[in-house]
Amino acid sequence: TVPPGGSDRFSPQRRSPEDLTDYSARMSLPVVLLPSLGRGASDFDRLARDLRAAGFETLALDPPSDLPVEVTLHDLAEGVRGALDDRGWQQVHLVGHAFGQRVARCVVADHPDRVATLTMLASGGLVPMDPEIAYSLASCFDTGLPDAEHLEHVRRVFFAEGNDATVWADGWLPDIATKQTRSVHATEPGEWNTAAARRVLVVQGLHDACAVPENGRRFVAMHP
Repeated sequence: TVPPGGSDRFSPQRRSPEDLTDYSARMSLPVVLLPSLGRGASDFDRLARDLRAAGFETLALDPPSDLPVEVTLHDLAEGVRGALDDRGWQQVHLVGHAFGQRVARCVVADHPDRVATLTMLASGGLVPMDPEIAYSLASCFDTGLPDAEHLEHVRRVFFAEGNDATVWADGWLPDIATKQTRSVHATEPGEWNTAAARRVLVVQGLHDACAVPENGRRFVAMHP
């Protein structure tokens, strides 16, 4: 529930006995993690370890390396569904970071019965970023830049003041990012950006320059 005054903090709702039974069932489901634009599954290494330690079977998916030139978010969502089928998973907790949460929302839109809960880390898709940030985002994938200049673009887009951008100094996948970006442009926004699972957690950085906070607020307002 959203507190009065439009605060960015949310209060838990009181749960019924049926909710608690549902919770026990959800605890047995696997967790699938989808990484950010032009990034690999290794970004989730620490989170995946923590989830496994907590008892969750966990899969972090690398982006497909054989994407065709013409691809949509629906194609990427179908790839996620295929990964679930390969493992015999009928339903999962789905977690997407930045671009990954766009794919996750498309999975919910196309295959709602496969997603028990949706977690959106850095929710975008409703409010655009500043053009200067968009330029820096594209520059993150420019492998010809000097290291210091490249790191400054990474810091500007992804890291608030006081955080260490060097953890993302490498790991960028330019060709994958180009095709992923095309997939967004090739998909009508209304086909994915309003989708919501029965249970959704939005984690939105209030200093996020790329997925600006208003994205999360608007999504929550769409699904009171």
